[in-house]
Amino acid sequence: MQYNLHVIVVHFPVALLFMYSVIKILPFRKFFPRVEWRQIERFLLIFGMLGILASFTTGQASRRLVAPQRDLVHMHTNFASATAWFYGLLLGGEVFAVLNRAVFNRLKIRPLSWLGETIEKILCQPALSWFLALAGLICLTITGALGGAMAFGLSADPMTPYILKMLGLTV
Repeated sequence: MQYNLHVIVVHFPVALLFMYSVIKILPFRKFFPRVEWRQIERFLLIFGMLGILASFTTGQASRRLVAPQRDLVHMHTNFASATAWFYGLLLGGEVFAVLNRAVFNRLKIRPLSWLGETIEKILCQPALSWFLALAGLICLTITGALGGAMAFGLSADPMTPYILKMLGLTV
């Protein structure tokens, strides 16, 4: 007996990355200034990205178990990849922030330190990270709607028919 683990595993990165985006987009820092938001964001981002890797792995196996419409699978895969890229860039900025303080600055290798600081400045810029979090959230939502349409049909989510129509997909 084979089980479709993808529909179970995928909920973890969705929840973690959704919470990450909500924290990043909404002004929680303003209302709760004493909270270490960056540590919370890093936790959500790291484990959300690990969940994305697990979701990609189980998604490949799921494709063999279920035979949904090819265009729908292709679109779902594209939006899942875009989601991974947006959140991956955000994680990359955080990784360079940690590496700069823990490794590059201590090694005192000027070109490596400069490169790490430049990448961190670009990817951790508040406006860019806000945009990446929003774009990631939008792609995450569309990916979830497409996945829900494949796994549970069109009636599972009231937004799914609108998203399918917007993307030009017919099921």
